[in-house]
Amino acid sequence: MKKSESSHIPDSELSHSMVHYLLTIHKLKEGKGYARVTDIAKDLGLTKGSVSTAVNNLKKRNLVIEEEDSKFLLLTEDGHEEVHRILSSRTLLFYFLRDFVGVDEAIAENDACQMEHLMSPQTSSKFFDFMKDLACTCESLKDKGVIPESFNFKTSLDLCQFKSAQDFMESQEGDSHLSDKEHSP
Repeated sequence: MKKSESSHIPDSELSHSMVHYLLTIHKLKEGKGYARVTDIAKDLGLTKGSVSTAVNNLKKRNLVIEEEDSKFLLLTEDGHEEVHRILSSRTLLFYFLRDFVGVDEAIAENDACQMEHLMSPQTSSKFFDFMKDLACTCESLKDKGVIPESFNFKTSLDLCQFKSAQDFMESQEGDSHLSDKEHSP
């Protein structure tokens, strides 16, 4: 189900630390099959009390629910959409900074992490289109000899395989070039 831009959680409501809680819940659920407050606290190096407070805020925003019988945390549909949107933004920013701008990989990773949750869905979609056009068109034009081989707008992220930014976003589960260790909130 495609979420409309108007239903996007305003940037002011989703802080950098909240993003890390969502991503950690997603990562734990994918890796272990479940996520509990204790697991999140251990993963992020925080107290259970601070994690409980943050999880309650995520529940209020309808991003996370708790299974009554097991106390396992689950992302809601909105929570999943936010995670995929954030991962898409982070991935695009990382590859843009590293491959197109030439920023050192560690700096690109850190900067992408800092900016990921600030991108609106519209900006993320337009950014995807820009990067895809630049990467795919330039490669095609190089192959045809229209532009010189030295003209370097190349990325190791294969954007040409995606029909749209929405397809790209839905495919995001993380990125093997980005570290598994989340920066703490």
